[in-house]
Amino acid sequence: MAVTSPTQDRSIEPLRQNATYIDLPLANGTPAGAEAFVAAGGLSASTAVLREAPAQSPEIVDPEIPGMGQALDKAREALLALHRPDGYWVGELQGDSILESEYLLLKFILSQENEPALPKIAKYLRSLQQADGGWSLFPGGPSDLSGTVKGYFALKLMGDDPEAPHMQSARELVRRLGGAEKCNSFTRFYLAALGQISYDACPTIPPEIVLLPNWIYFNLYTVSAWTRTMILPLGIVSALRPVRALNDSQGIRELFRATSVLSTLGEEREGLPRSWREIFLLIDQSLKWYEKTAATPLRRRALREAERWLLEHMDGSEGLGAIFPPMVYILIVLRALGYPEDHPRVIQAHQHLRDLFIEEGDTIRIQPCLSPVWDTGIALHALAEAGLEPGSDVAQRTTQWLLDKECRVASDWRINCPDVEPSGWFFEFANPHYPDVDDTAMVAMALRRCGGPVAEAATKRGVNWLLAMQNDDGGWAAFDRTRHRPLLEHIPFADHNAMQDPSCPDITGRVLECLGHHGYTTKHEAVRRAIKFLHGRQEVEGCWFGRWGVNYVYGTWQVLTGLRAVGEKMEHRYVRRGAEWLRGCQKPDGSWGETCESYDDPTLKGRGASTPSQTAWGAMGLMAVAGTNSDDDPAIRKAIEWLVQHQREDGNWDEKFYTGTGFPRVFYLKYHLYRLYFPLTALARFKRLAGR
Repeated sequence: MAVTSPTQDRSIEPLRQNATYIDLPLANGTPAGAEAFVAAGGLSASTAVLREAPAQSPEIVDPEIPGMGQALDKAREALLALHRPDGYWVGELQGDSILESEYLLLKFILSQENEPALPKIAKYLRSLQQADGGWSLFPGGPSDLSGTVKGYFALKLMGDDPEAPHMQSARELVRRLGGAEKCNSFTRFYLAALGQISYDACPTIPPEIVLLPNWIYFNLYTVSAWTRTMILPLGIVSALRPVRALNDSQGIRELFRATSVLSTLGEEREGLPRSWREIFLLIDQSLKWYEKTAATPLRRRALREAERWLLEHMDGSEGLGAIFPPMVYILIVLRALGYPEDHPRVIQAHQHLRDLFIEEGDTIRIQPCLSPVWDTGIALHALAEAGLEPGSDVAQRTTQWLLDKECRVASDWRINCPDVEPSGWFFEFANPHYPDVDDTAMVAMALRRCGGPVAEAATKRGVNWLLAMQNDDGGWAAFDRTRHRPLLEHIPFADHNAMQDPSCPDITGRVLECLGHHGYTTKHEAVRRAIKFLHGRQEVEGCWFGRWGVNYVYGTWQVLTGLRAVGEKMEHRYVRRGAEWLRGCQKPDGSWGETCESYDDPTLKGRGASTPSQTAWGAMGLMAVAGTNSDDDPAIRKAIEWLVQHQREDGNWDEKFYTGTGFPRVFYLKYHLYRLYFPLTALARFKRLAGR
């Protein structure tokens, strides 16, 4: 059944169906010699070396699932309709209430509380308050202490009456949860900058960390990329201690339970031996003493070098780190360093934050960053699964847009990975300092399938970069070639639960999927090391942890799909255990759902409200194991039926809950395109497998 779009420039042809196996060429062009099914994510016919199978009908055979063909067509057209003229896709990226509350607090720190947008932001913030008075990290989740303190404080500064019912309930909740003195480190910096606590109650972050050599255990390049861009601005703030004075009526003394709000850092560190707790407290006390005597040549040098580093990392980027927290802190830093409001750096930094606004009626909500490269890579991959021809207008425009985003200049990642040609793709529109492994794997895979010859050089560079970024443990992390240093997670300012960027199963699985598309198999040393890593990281139940998506459903899908792509035998016991875990947490109606609370409570692995994206992941995880027998698998068929039955008339799906992860246990995300391109991929893959 030929599938076409209503317009000629979106023509789509089915993949050739007269081939069952392919010889996957290695990156250097040498045949791998392994017979690997194209099924479950193999190469498109235009890029594979095909071995002819016995003659069969070139038509795709519709599985006997009522409405599936129509659902697939509608989903494909819905995704194509969102394609931007420049060649990319970008969906809304939604976080939690701290984006709005921290922006409001920032404006008061900068004495810019008259900005016209603030009432609209405050109105949206009020709409996120829960029935118990607090603000949560994700819909349906428990109220979060730090988020509630910031929400209350921001609204009080905006003029909300502290005796109004919504403010009373927020205040009572904060006190029940232990009081504002129990807030996390990054919240404390906001409170200190607005004069509510002393900077002595914040963890000390000396700017001298920018001077530490790379060979010592802790330095700027042993922490994660996102931590790097957050703690260095805070190092300057910690040294200069800027304070915006408020009058007593604007303060939040009522949120504190203790008579003193001086630092109690480290006392609540779970699992930390008392000896280490005492050591970290002693270090923090010593640093506080140093802060009081730090008007030294070393401190002046550190401040100059930190300023230089931050300005350099703003160049060419849509904000420092291109993510919300450092984009906020850099404005406080520039003010503290004496930059005037009309300075180009300051004007640009304000604009980068405004670019994250989404205004609807009389409300404004704020995104944590923008996700066009990520969305575009996955969307192109989904359409490739549905048969998008490399020569189509959509494929050509998207390919060129992605090629223009390749990182060709080295930055932070080069410190730990010096011997490879610069390449890779980042997440946002512009963030050349931080290409990441996950985006690079996704884009290289999509370009392999739909990019044609024009993309070959870039994808080869991208794959070589991925191979160089493999960690010593065999896995891949997000932004750096690194190794796990558990002790760093107990540094006093590490309570954002993401001090490091260690190898994780979900990214490792995606890299394997990408390598499989480029001809790599289990014969390659890097693949074997990755499989060994995944063996070691499998949970006792058979599933895998998902660092960047919620959670074990995400991780298990990625791992199983990656293993299939490189030709791992699906009959292996550990592979089957992964598939059986997915079957075990599938709901009777065929769907999957997993709550963000599974990061806190292991008994919730694979449990939660049903979502289209997680149902697609679960189905594709089982397809990776079942291959061309997917049509005979009742669990897979039931998942496809659920997706068909829950599709909207416009081809999209509804998805209320968050299925993306920023920092586990701290920050979660809702990618508004997940609900569309992942179900589309699952439907198209099932149809293709059934057609064989």
